[in-house]
Amino acid sequence: MISEQVQSVLDKIRPALIADGGDVDIVKIDEETGIIYLRLKGACDTCPMSVMTLKGGIEQIMKRELPWVNSVEAV
Repeated sequence: MISEQVQSVLDKIRPALIADGGDVDIVKIDEETGIIYLRLKGACDTCPMSVMTLKGGIEQIMKRELPWVNSVEAV
């Protein structure tokens, strides 16, 4: 159920990532701490703005859509 919620939010974000030549995968969801671990792929993996994409974009959207999320981390 939790992974489906996270995937649903990522599916909303994914078109913007794909448009820039990237993508994202779920690596791990720690329900106890509210931390989601993601792997940026493609152009997003090597982009100098990837931290901003992760923290300023993906994390903020995740927190807004899923109030239990405390942080999104790249692996």
